[in-house]
Amino acid sequence: MPALEWMNYIGIAVFAASGALVAADRRQTLLTFAFFAVATAVGGGTVRDLLIAAPVFWIRENATLLICFSMALAVWLTPARFWGGRALVWLDAVGLAAYAAYGAAKALAFGVVPVPAFALGVLTACLGGIVRDVLAGEPSILMKPELYVTAAALSSGVMVFLSLAGAPSWIAATSAAALGFALRAGALVWRWGLPTYRT
Repeated sequence: MPALEWMNYIGIAVFAASGALVAADRRQTLLTFAFFAVATAVGGGTVRDLLIAAPVFWIRENATLLICFSMALAVWLTPARFWGGRALVWLDAVGLAAYAAYGAAKALAFGVVPVPAFALGVLTACLGGIVRDVLAGEPSILMKPELYVTAAALSSGVMVFLSLAGAPSWIAATSAAALGFALRAGALVWRWGLPTYRT
């Protein structure tokens, strides 16, 4: 399987798990687990595909929804202590980096020019998590100074740059995802953040 397809499925799986974990935290039903898993996993990619006039990825294959349902069921059946601590934010970090790289690559493949392709990579990575937070009544990560969108931007930007430079897709994808994840991990461990507005 090509590296970009792996990025797509990794992003789907970890975002689906992060959505299901939000439902678990609120002790919801299995149906709610599945709904949160799907909404989180496909939200950004759906909007991306609509904007680039591509077939919406999850309505032309079975794999995406099967992955979402499987992750929802896995979280439902797994003891809560397994997902304790900061599992949600680390899963989200993996999905963020993978999905940003994949989203930018898909935009380029559909003829989108570099700067909008970069923006679409960021949107692909961030929108699902925003939808999840809104549905759960949580403050969006966008309202916090920690590096989140910045990590997605790094992953997306590296993907665009390396693709235009002629790097093989697997090198571009793995490098972009690794750098985006490293930045997000640093933000989680050392609380890196952007400066906030001061009057």
